[in-house]
Amino acid sequence: MEQNKATATKEVWISHLCDAPREVVFKAWTNPEQLKQWYAPDGCTIDILHMDVRPGGTFQTCIHNPVYGDCWCKGEYLEVAEPEKLMFSIYITDPKGNRLEDSGKDEKWPGTIITTVTFKAIGNQCSFTLHQTVAEELARQTGAYQSWLQMFGNLDKIIA
Repeated sequence: MEQNKATATKEVWISHLCDAPREVVFKAWTNPEQLKQWYAPDGCTIDILHMDVRPGGTFQTCIHNPVYGDCWCKGEYLEVAEPEKLMFSIYITDPKGNRLEDSGKDEKWPGTIITTVTFKAIGNQCSFTLHQTVAEELARQTGAYQSWLQMFGNLDKIIA
């Protein structure tokens, strides 16, 4: 029984290997012009209203989904260690940046998620691992997990 409980609460961990140096991959996560080219699931686009990549800096984005509508998000960079690590919080807002407690997501979806991305150089390639403080099972049910995989494929295309 304990094993099932542990499995049910396992958080999101995704590793990805990019055919580009670590500095290039890190920049694709921290440069707004590059980020908007890949940081949305297939069929969607993203607007980056502001993005201040430094500890304590904030960002606000809107992913435009032709099926489900707009998803406004805001967050804060908690740690920026170029080119090794990014850690940021993210939560759903209205278009004015006000936090939404009822965002239409699954009721088990956390109000705030912490995302940590660690980058490792492997020769001229970069391996990164993304960790999010949301249950993997829930992320898979809502499509968030699959969206990350799509976005990483988009990232590969812009850094090639």
